[in-house]
Amino acid sequence: MRAPASSPSTTRNAVVLLAVIASGAALYWMQDILTPLALAVFLAVMVDSFARVLTARVPGFPARAALPAAVVISILLFGVSFWVVIENGRGFFDQLKDYAPRLNDIIAKLAHAVGIHVAPTIGGLINELNPQRYIGQAAQSFGNFASSAVLVLIYLGFIIASRRGFARKIVSLFPQHAEREQNMKLFQRIRDGVEQYLWIQTVTGLMIAVAAWAVMMLVRLDNAFFWAFLIFLAAYIPILGGAIGCFLPPLFALVQFPESLWPAIILFCALQGIFFVVGNVILPRMQGDSLNMDPTVVLLSLAVWGALWGVPGMFLSTPLTVAVMLILAQFEGSRWIAILLSEDGDPEGERLHAAKPKEPARSRKK
Repeated sequence: MRAPASSPSTTRNAVVLLAVIASGAALYWMQDILTPLALAVFLAVMVDSFARVLTARVPGFPARAALPAAVVISILLFGVSFWVVIENGRGFFDQLKDYAPRLNDIIAKLAHAVGIHVAPTIGGLINELNPQRYIGQAAQSFGNFASSAVLVLIYLGFIIASRRGFARKIVSLFPQHAEREQNMKLFQRIRDGVEQYLWIQTVTGLMIAVAAWAVMMLVRLDNAFFWAFLIFLAAYIPILGGAIGCFLPPLFALVQFPESLWPAIILFCALQGIFFVVGNVILPRMQGDSLNMDPTVVLLSLAVWGALWGVPGMFLSTPLTVAVMLILAQFEGSRWIAILLSEDGDPEGERLHAAKPKEPARSRKK
């Protein structure tokens, strides 16, 4: 008797599940088109956030000049980051030539430890790998990256140029005031989620980079600033950034200090401690409070979006998941997915808004 009553719910959930699978397949199939657009939207939100910060925090800053100033600031930040990587990377790769004899000694010790009498050398290993066959693939990858970057900038320019007509489009799409207000709140929550993600990753990345730089300076590791800056940039990719910061500097400490293992051991343990505290204590707490996402979902979204869109998907995994969660919460058939993705079972934050004290209203009455 109860089977017919539950049949519509079962059918609806099955349709939602099939729609999610079909959407994932479409995202994977159209990744070359959608990835630059998603990055451009992300950058547009970042530029808009800069503009609103300038208007709100800088006294007397003209509102008309906020957006152009934010664009200039963003370009300068990316330019400085690119310059730091290129300038410090040049000296880093020059030092690799001096590290070749030390690498050969380390390889010889490892080979003798496992019973290999004739140890290979760096030159021999490079010849065995035959790097010439990878040159074409590397050149193609670089060309794809350059074309994607140009496409992202083109998308970004058009998005910024068309932002003035966004309000009129919303009015035309949703003539009813209540429906328009609801959709504007949804857009603002998605925008706030992206901004919170940027703020959280920047703050935690700075924490990790500064602490790692201090430890690397204590053990006198070469190119400490270069490593710290790379760790800061890699921190925008959850989980993977920590892996880079934990393993690469200690490996180069082995090369720089071949006579002793202690610098590499100290560096590895200290970096592990830094990433453990920030990654497992501070970061999940900040993401849970600000983005209302379960920490397990953050890890799962990294894997899913990375499988769909590669490195750009990993970079955008958290803001994309926040947007998906908020959109799914608007429909009765898919709301259960949004509840599972959220940390407290309230994907739209309705309980949080309802629990806010009404003291401002009282102060107005006074």
